[in-house]
Amino acid sequence: MTEDTQLKLGVLGLGHVGLPTSLGLAELGWSVVGADDDRKKAERIARGDAPFYEPGLGDLLQRHLASGRFRVATDVPTAVREATVLFVCVGTPEREDGSADLSYIEQVAHTIALNINGYKCIVEKSTTPVRTAEQIKRSILRYSRAHSARGPENATDADFDVVVNPEFLREGAALEDFFHPDRIVLGVESRRALDLLLQVYQPLLDRLGSNHRARVISTDVNTAEIIKHASNAFLATKVSFINMVADLCEATTADVGTVVQGIGLDPRIGPHYMRAGIGFGGYCLPKDLRAFTQIGAEHGVDFSLLREVERINQNRVDRFLIKVRQAVWVIKDKTLAVWGLSFKPGTDDVRQAPSLRIVSSLLEEGARLRLYDPRSMSEFRHRFPEDSSRLVYCASPEETTDGAEAILILTEWPEFLSVDLTEVYRRMAVPVIVDGRNLFDPATVRSLGFDYYGVGRP
Repeated sequence: MTEDTQLKLGVLGLGHVGLPTSLGLAELGWSVVGADDDRKKAERIARGDAPFYEPGLGDLLQRHLASGRFRVATDVPTAVREATVLFVCVGTPEREDGSADLSYIEQVAHTIALNINGYKCIVEKSTTPVRTAEQIKRSILRYSRAHSARGPENATDADFDVVVNPEFLREGAALEDFFHPDRIVLGVESRRALDLLLQVYQPLLDRLGSNHRARVISTDVNTAEIIKHASNAFLATKVSFINMVADLCEATTADVGTVVQGIGLDPRIGPHYMRAGIGFGGYCLPKDLRAFTQIGAEHGVDFSLLREVERINQNRVDRFLIKVRQAVWVIKDKTLAVWGLSFKPGTDDVRQAPSLRIVSSLLEEGARLRLYDPRSMSEFRHRFPEDSSRLVYCASPEETTDGAEAILILTEWPEFLSVDLTEVYRRMAVPVIVDGRNLFDPATVRSLGFDYYGVGRP
């Protein structure tokens, strides 16, 4: 990219999607201005302090604040006025009925409408229901016309396009996914918008090499919105499917790991997202699954399959607690070591993590818990304050096992595999492992003297 490139990119919303997107674009050489309505968060980012953990994010933030390629605007209207391409990365939280709350999306549309000062390419990256792009376009036109009607000084032609460019960033691997995408979906209505987005992504496509054309999907806005929701719903379905099969394996002394190997070799199926355990969590997958179910209902389509996917996932925690009771018998007054609190490794995010329900249930049954997670203990403390008699946060996995009568593995952090299990065995009162993520090899830990309980394993 040449130094005299004038195109500036704006990112509205600096959360788990917006901040990695901002810094990824800056790394590609673009000038990026970010903004967030949460002033404290924005000020924190402007100081170089990432508000959440994501591998590599902190270093990239420091580098591009220093280089000047990324800066944080004082407010959202400033970012709108400064940038030509606006990536909308605000939240779409879940409403009581499971549908997506689009109030933040509408608020951004309103802000854009009042601050249009030339052509804007508005890029919808937030996960939204199909036909949201149409509503964004209508809303901007409506508010900009109303604004213009207040006087000639407000007159504007509202020259803009709305593009749907869904994000496929996994928490814990967001930057890896940004720089090595398996696809880039562009839902567009004009050649002008398509050419502009291809220009934005060209440095990334150049990095990917000669086969990059297969990675770009150009389609209409409605199809692009469905692609994102359908992707998450299908991933959730794969997780619930293998967990259902795991239950059958337990009932018949079969091994779900070998089942996954056997069916995963079929190229029509594949082994990815088929690891039996205590179910999926996090902010996005459960929310998007319920939202997609609601979208189907609103359009008269039977999405009962996805309701069953959610039901199976909800039951995983209950089945795990049954397994814990089978392993230790009476939970009251038992000291239990808990390894892993985040909903997945590589992140400090505990939103809708299975650990929340598991820890709450164990405390209600009178357990004494010793907890450890490499990244998320600070966040977990906000929900479960330390209590020296019932709940203690520890500095290492080994420390949690002092006097423990079982280890409960709730997140498959790789560092747990390097723990000296011989030392752990010595520290424990009773050597029991209840592995909710099938992290350990059963034969290995049993050979060390542990009673081992996995998921879908004989």
